[in-house]
Amino acid sequence: MKKQFVIVFSLIIFFFINLSPVQAINNPRNIYEVKSGDTLWKISNTYQTSIKNLKLINGLQSDLLLVGQKLRVPIMYEVVRGDTLWEISQSFNSTVQSIKTVNGLTSNTIYIGQKLKIPPNQLTMNGQYVLMTKEEFKDWLFNHKFTRKISTIQQHHTYHPSYQQFNGSNHFALLKGMEDYHVNEMGWSNISQQLTTFPDGTVAVGRPFNSPPEGSFGLLNESTMHKIEANMLAIENWKL
Repeated sequence: MKKQFVIVFSLIIFFFINLSPVQAINNPRNIYEVKSGDTLWKISNTYQTSIKNLKLINGLQSDLLLVGQKLRVPIMYEVVRGDTLWEISQSFNSTVQSIKTVNGLTSNTIYIGQKLKIPPNQLTMNGQYVLMTKEEFKDWLFNHKFTRKISTIQQHHTYHPSYQQFNGSNHFALLKGMEDYHVNEMGWSNISQQLTTFPDGTVAVGRPFNSPPEGSFGLLNESTMHKIEANMLAIENWKL
């Protein structure tokens, strides 16, 4: 069972120092590891950004932080010989345009010794939902910490809403429709599944990983359902 879980979880992954701004100059990774006593407010002040921005950059579904969790943060970078905006953006999970915008640059010209603020890319979020590419999901997964042990993977296929309703851009509408059905019709506390895959290759995080799924087993016996699903993670596969 353990070997099978490792293999399945590996396939899912495939599919899918406290620094001040000054000290962060030329830090090879714009990653901050959460320490005891940290809050989003404290970290946002340290890195001269906002709580909202940190949550969008890191796909945070709440203000909860766990020790050891890794957050991408804006940093200051000092230009060295041979640097280009494109190379800098690729090194720090950013884009040329966002670097130009935040630093007030009107061209791609940069010079040695110039200090640039590098803003990491924001993830696509709508309420609790985080929509990501496979690479973004892998990064999200490895940077997060979880309080719940997962030993079993559930694979799901839903009939409501219909998969045929996917039009390439209505990911959040379909997820919200499923959430409404699960909450209002089935009586569950949230959308059932933690992960939803779409036909375009994107992955959405819905129900928080630290909250067990609901409704897959023991529908007529709530206590049995909760016991069975305590260590499970549910994946909804959307296919046309």
